[in-house]
Amino acid sequence: MTACALYHFAFDPGSRTVRLALGEARIEFSETPVKPWEHDNPLVGLNPSGMPPVVRVTERDGPLTLCEPAAILGWIEDRSRDPVLMSVDPAERAETRRLIGWFDRRFTDEVNAVLLHERMEKPLLRLGSPDAVALREGRGALKMHLDMLEALLAERDWLAGRRMGQADLTAAAHLSVLDYFGEMPWKAFPALKTWYMKLKSRPCFRPLLADRFPGVAPAACYADLDF
Repeated sequence: MTACALYHFAFDPGSRTVRLALGEARIEFSETPVKPWEHDNPLVGLNPSGMPPVVRVTERDGPLTLCEPAAILGWIEDRSRDPVLMSVDPAERAETRRLIGWFDRRFTDEVNAVLLHERMEKPLLRLGSPDAVALREGRGALKMHLDMLEALLAERDWLAGRRMGQADLTAAAHLSVLDYFGEMPWKAFPALKTWYMKLKSRPCFRPLLADRFPGVAPAACYADLDF
């Protein structure tokens, strides 16, 4: 019997990716919320970066510490004889890795580092009000990325191809945080909206829709499955 404990911050896209993946893989886990910006962050002794998510697993061969999404998603696949969230098709596997790299790097740098800094990090760290110029730039970058996702989903059922997998969960985790803060212009992207509605309806998504950020109410459509 495997005991699985997740350390996470509810509005960290990487943490959300792992919560979705563990839920989709039907792996039971306990949760320990962490605040990585505070001096008593318990992750410092578990992950060299001090950042979530971290999963601690106790198996027959002993304890295992998995740091951040790539290691945790890999473990989910490695522990099963059959594919869980990765296609068996080499082309779709390559596309999955390309899309995850896109979100982990370019989307994070151009969108999250701006919009989530202004909307989420500033209130948490008491850094003042959001900057209007930065918000405008972040929203412009977001639109560019959403245009690319819309083009992919106009031709595919799921982001990487024929089946739902890691790329979809990664993208949905990032977009769901922006959606909470009312930054997602869903009406302008019908294919993307349909894709997101399918994901929101999956059982693994329900815990995310219950998350609440201190002092900020979610956007009206955040928890609505039929928006």
